[in-house]
Amino acid sequence: MVGDNVEAQVVPVSKALAIAKEMELDLVEISPNAKPPVCKIMDYKKFLYDSKKKEKALKAKQTKVTVKEIRFGPNTDDHDFNFKLNHAKKFLQEGAKVKAYVFFKGRTIVFKERGEVLLLKFVQELEEFGVPEAMPKMEGKKMIIMINPKKK
Repeated sequence: MVGDNVEAQVVPVSKALAIAKEMELDLVEISPNAKPPVCKIMDYKKFLYDSKKKEKALKAKQTKVTVKEIRFGPNTDDHDFNFKLNHAKKFLQEGAKVKAYVFFKGRTIVFKERGEVLLLKFVQELEEFGVPEAMPKMEGKKMIIMINPKKK
């Protein structure tokens, strides 16, 4: 038996329960496989409360990574490109990842080179805001590239 304000000692379970009841605390089994099993005298409700509080604090410190998608067509004009580029800059400055892709619809699949050039130009324009994970790759009818924000 161990605990706060209690000396560590080996006692029968009934005596340990009596001591815990006398102190108005709970007897909690810590390691049942030890010889003899180890029990601790503590306020179990307070222990649960503190552990939930710590868990919540750790969860609050975590940063959730959001992924923003930007879609292009293989024949995207300069104005549309610049408009989407400004959105991507804003997303990267906020700390979100950007998933840019060119969607090939119908017969536009023959313009794969245009799509790749468009994505590479996009990454080049975003050079000061983000870093690409890898080169553009085809996944079905989409050519995709992921861009991570630069660390501040």
